[in-house]
Amino acid sequence: MKDPVTTITGITYDRENIEQWLLMAEENTCTCPVTKQLLPRDTALLTPNHMLGRFIRSWTICNAEKGIEQIPSPKYPLNKSHVFRLIRQVNNPELYLEALRKMVTMISENEENRKCLDEGGAIKAMVFFLLRSFKEGRFIMGIEEALRIFHLVWSPTDENKQLVKENHDLIEAILWILKSRKMCNNKNQVVTIKTHAMLVLKSVVSVSSTNLLTSLTRDFFQQMLDTLRKNSNNYVSQQATKAALHVLIDACPGGRNRLKMIELGAIFELIELELSNNEKRVTELVFSLLSHLCSLADGRAELVKHAAGIAMVSKRILRISPATDVSAIQILGLIAKYSATKEVLMEMLRVGGVAKFCMVIQADCEAYLKKKTMEILRAHNNVWYNSQCVQIYILTRCPGQ
Repeated sequence: MKDPVTTITGITYDRENIEQWLLMAEENTCTCPVTKQLLPRDTALLTPNHMLGRFIRSWTICNAEKGIEQIPSPKYPLNKSHVFRLIRQVNNPELYLEALRKMVTMISENEENRKCLDEGGAIKAMVFFLLRSFKEGRFIMGIEEALRIFHLVWSPTDENKQLVKENHDLIEAILWILKSRKMCNNKNQVVTIKTHAMLVLKSVVSVSSTNLLTSLTRDFFQQMLDTLRKNSNNYVSQQATKAALHVLIDACPGGRNRLKMIELGAIFELIELELSNNEKRVTELVFSLLSHLCSLADGRAELVKHAAGIAMVSKRILRISPATDVSAIQILGLIAKYSATKEVLMEMLRVGGVAKFCMVIQADCEAYLKKKTMEILRAHNNVWYNSQCVQIYILTRCPGQ
């Protein structure tokens, strides 16, 4: 026996064994192995026998020299009364830090603890803690733990969504954390705090109302772009980069938001980010965001203006993933339809974009993607007709088209 627990019949068993017994029994036929009385299958009703547990652990320590393996103190699952006590302690200036650290430890132990904290109102407690710090203007100890708890416990329940979907102050609080220069002097801790702040922001924005999204400020988008920017003074993890891209994509349905991003240089930052990137998921997110921004004339103009814009988009086709192919062809299709000056069309030819269109037609791609590509080629046949790649791939395989 390692972790003794007592059932409602008064008999003590080893936790692992009695839990297995309860799980194996059929509904309404579960009995105590000793007394044969009916037992509820709810393992939460098993009571730890602390005294016997201490005796067992003491005995293993005394007999360690005889090869007896020591048994560590068991970690019991949370219950709601414990959660409520910890949440009350978060509001106590003397106890809050220890309470937050206990929550972090408990979440890491098992999924049941995470669910218990969620159901007990941990998200609401973390929101109030972050807002209190923001309104007081003090970057206090515990913000890192509060962000971590929010991120790890968060689930999009109706109660949680109602709490954050119109919460403008919470957005401002997270921006304040991201911009704070007083968080700490430890680079690794700065990276950790910024990463969890971005992950929290991603969760919040994903369920935010249209009203909140349309009210996002230029300062908000500037901070997101600063997170994407690579420089020696910007401590940003890859996880935070992906979270920032998710946030910008979720904010895209509003045309005004897309225009704000473009005016702040988002196209340039995305191209530069992709040129130094080697992770598939980041590429997919970059291209998804670019396709949103290029739906506006200003976005297409900025992409064409960048010396590597059309070339970078062309090079990624058929090299990353089907999702990237869809976004890339969407981007080049918009440029070919609405921004097709002779110089732009010749650049597409020169950097291999037209060759990629031809390859898509031959590749194992979705039918609608091939159709879209054929439409682009037909639309500018008069410019690209003498291209060798078109002669090889199109004229010989699709005569008369």
